[in-house]
Amino acid sequence: MVLKLIPLPTETLLMLIPFRSAEKACEAVSAVFRAGITPSAMEFMERDAIEFVMKFTDVKVPLKEDHVAHLLIEVDGNNKDVLFKDCEKISEVMYQHDCDEVMFAESAQQKADLWRARRAVGEAVKSHSVYKEEDTVVPRASLPVLLAGVKKIGSKYGFRSVCYGHAGDGNLHVNIIKDGMTDEEWNRKLPLGIQEIFELCVSLNGTISGEHGIGWVQKNYMSIRFSDVEIALQKGIKKLFDPNNILNPSKIFA
Repeated sequence: MVLKLIPLPTETLLMLIPFRSAEKACEAVSAVFRAGITPSAMEFMERDAIEFVMKFTDVKVPLKEDHVAHLLIEVDGNNKDVLFKDCEKISEVMYQHDCDEVMFAESAQQKADLWRARRAVGEAVKSHSVYKEEDTVVPRASLPVLLAGVKKIGSKYGFRSVCYGHAGDGNLHVNIIKDGMTDEEWNRKLPLGIQEIFELCVSLNGTISGEHGIGWVQKNYMSIRFSDVEIALQKGIKKLFDPNNILNPSKIFA
């Protein structure tokens, strides 16, 4: 593996793009990469996520009645003219996917506020309800199918989900919220719904964790993604490097 450091970019441009369709927002993600642009960040936020954030913080995000999702896209580099050209290409792609007006952060404070809003989503949802966060990941082009599937599974089991995440990586955080579900419904239906969400991810050539790892929370779902042979190999590697089982015992394997 050969690594190198690159200089810290001196310029950034941040765009906020509202959509009337969450699926269209997801479709626009892979279209940007196909257009030859690689943003430094590309985040997806559903309307519910933004509404929770605005109740939880003092940040205000432009939100019309027909807005159901936003993309937050950042480009960085050292030549502002080049970055503006990248943003023009990105805007063209966005408008091809039925977005509303593309907005730019006009000051350092506006950039900071938008990033604060994005980073506050998890805590904002938690302040509203008991919730369970699942960390899903699929190829970028499959994001629209994943999002639609998550909503369909939620309808089947009677739970509501708030979705957001690192869309540029195909990484969608699914926050399943308890809301008015009884404890019995929550405990019985939640594992079934999570199982189906992960099965959907794997069927789309994704996996059961984008960035949060496995550990205690996801270990019961390992068999969805890995065969018995693959799990046996992982156990063998664990035994090779930790024969006395002193490193995080039982964290994944008993």
